[in-house]
Amino acid sequence: MKRYFFPALKLTLLLVLLTAGIYPLLVAGIAKIAPGKGDGVKVERNGLVVGYANVGQQFTDDKYFQTRPSAVGYNAAGSGGSNKGPSNEDYLKLVEERIDTFLAHNPGVKRSEIPAELVTASGSGLDPHLSPAGALVQVPRIAKIRYIPEQQLRELIEAHTNGPLAGMFGPATVHVLTLNMALDKIH
Repeated sequence: MKRYFFPALKLTLLLVLLTAGIYPLLVAGIAKIAPGKGDGVKVERNGLVVGYANVGQQFTDDKYFQTRPSAVGYNAAGSGGSNKGPSNEDYLKLVEERIDTFLAHNPGVKRSEIPAELVTASGSGLDPHLSPAGALVQVPRIAKIRYIPEQQLRELIEAHTNGPLAGMFGPATVHVLTLNMALDKIH
């Protein structure tokens, strides 16, 4: 028994030291040199924090670009998806309600033109980004409400579109909060 017990105890203590001590300190140290210093990247306007770069926010006013729905009410403390699949009747009803709401606020848009991201929540429930198509489909509504030419809004979206990481990883995205802040600067 001693032959196995002491090596196992030593290995356990070593792994506890590595996984509960050294590794967390290493990650915290790396975070302190990252943007936001491990506290998240704050988005500020006029010296006030209006949001965080990696946490989505809800915009309900039609004069703004709407973001993805959230399964957690945009609460960063409770990140998570709905865990309901496309065969779940409650989920399908919720998506249908979101489609109806979107169409009511965007009367010129056809049902087939609505990007799925505008009626389905992200896996975290906190996604702050849309695809360029998700932003572009909202242009007519915003142009009409704000009396801004549609072409100017398209150019604004293009200016706020980030390409795939290193030009090849992931889709192009638009950060909704910074896009809406730029939209407010037009007027």
